[in-house]
Amino acid sequence: MPKALCLSGMVVSILIALLFLLDLVASFVAPGFAPFRGVSWLMDVTLIICSATLGAMSWMTFREQV
Repeated sequence: MPKALCLSGMVVSILIALLFLLDLVASFVAPGFAPFRGVSWLMDVTLIICSATLGAMSWMTFREQV
């Protein structure tokens, strides 16, 4: 897999993690500010874990290529 795909996977995983982390935190602090209005904290936690997995897999693959 090219290095560009590994780097883009890391960038996407960071953006997804930040988005759902913001939704999780904002749903407790200011529910009107949450991007998805804090509909489901379970969805937020699950997608943060999935984005961390994507980031870890991208990082490991990138390290193999260097």
